[in-house]
Amino acid sequence: AVFRAKSIQPRQLDSLATMMEVEVEHKDSKAELLQKKLEDIRALEETDVEEAIKRYKSIIALADEEGEIVSEKTSAIYALGELYAQKGRHQDLRNFIVDTRSFFSTIAKAKTAKILKELLNIFGRIPDTEKLQAEFCKDTILWCEKEGRSFLKQRVQARLASLLLGMQQYKDALALISKLVKDVKKIDDKILLVEISIIESRIHLALKNSPKAKGSLTAARSAANAIYCPPSLQAEIDIQSGVLCSEEGDYKTAYSYFFEGFEGFDSSKNVVKAAKCLKYMLMVKIMTNQSADVYNLINTKVGVKYAGKEIEAIKAIADAHKKRSIHKFADVKEKFANELSKDWFISAHLDALQDNLLVQNLLRIIEPFSRVEIAHVASLIDLPRTQIEAKLSEMVLEKKLNGILDQGSGDLIVFDEVPEDKTFKAGLETLAELNNVVDKLSAKARRAVA
Repeated sequence: AVFRAKSIQPRQLDSLATMMEVEVEHKDSKAELLQKKLEDIRALEETDVEEAIKRYKSIIALADEEGEIVSEKTSAIYALGELYAQKGRHQDLRNFIVDTRSFFSTIAKAKTAKILKELLNIFGRIPDTEKLQAEFCKDTILWCEKEGRSFLKQRVQARLASLLLGMQQYKDALALISKLVKDVKKIDDKILLVEISIIESRIHLALKNSPKAKGSLTAARSAANAIYCPPSLQAEIDIQSGVLCSEEGDYKTAYSYFFEGFEGFDSSKNVVKAAKCLKYMLMVKIMTNQSADVYNLINTKVGVKYAGKEIEAIKAIADAHKKRSIHKFADVKEKFANELSKDWFISAHLDALQDNLLVQNLLRIIEPFSRVEIAHVASLIDLPRTQIEAKLSEMVLEKKLNGILDQGSGDLIVFDEVPEDKTFKAGLETLAELNNVVDKLSAKARRAVA
């Protein structure tokens, strides 16, 4: 039997083309209609929040068997998440993210990971929800295991480790991130390896283990060098490098890293992280007694762009440092308590500045005296006697002050600096050399006898 292909007539071709055009137009019009609806709902947010929520949910619930409106549904998910975050409705946001799991099952796993990551970022903008976020991450990890979504699970685990670090649950955070590093190395996911190595470095630094913190950061750099590293991720490496340099007192190098990080976040339009880098840049300038540079940076175009309460707090620190005023520091800490206390880096360096200034002021006051009442020193510096006594005792123990505290009389006795007698040291060195010579002669004699 001979089979012949059926020829298609010109009229049939025209009809088929017309049907395809109508189908494309239908898809386009459907997407455009939804985009228009989304714009209308955004306008409605200002007047009727509940109605806006209801309409967002109706778009997300639309049937979409062929995946024609995934982009519009994703936009609705982000918009509703942002609305919940703006209104501080953290429990509603949590429940909403759980409800979107049915939508996740209809799209690609990589797309799911991207959407969930953004929703977690939105969740993170609601203050004082770290515990709820951690519970949600644990629940999501269980769901990922059930659904066999290892790619998504590892990213949620990284987020959970970061949250545990913020909640100061260092032991749990380290155990989770150490296991995650091993798992990710097996699948050779370089981008994720960079992210979790940075988190691991932060955990080790929080545990005061600088060598391991440096080791984790080196691992992050090595993984980043093997791939194309996005500017925002490279900026994360830079900011952690700057923090580690600051811990070692190398503020000049730290400033360079913070500047690189700032440029990375600024180019990525990450306003929060860019402002954080700018804060750190200003702080290390203060630590190196360059308060004038702080004012110059704040008044530049970049400084004005990121102006706010946190930058204002750093400027107030620079003013207090310039005036060498302990009381000004105390006023700044009280006035900007919220802005300063939530950032451990700024808080720790502010305490170091304040402590250093107190030591300098005490040494200046004590300098003319060989014996002085502690109460008198406290009155001159206008601080509680107990605080001054504790600080003087600490200075004596750390050998910053050559003297003793007389507890009976409540006095500080300051000793004169005695010039170092180099005779004893020279004598010890001579004896050591003689001992070395005798040992060599003894060894030579034993070889000669043998």
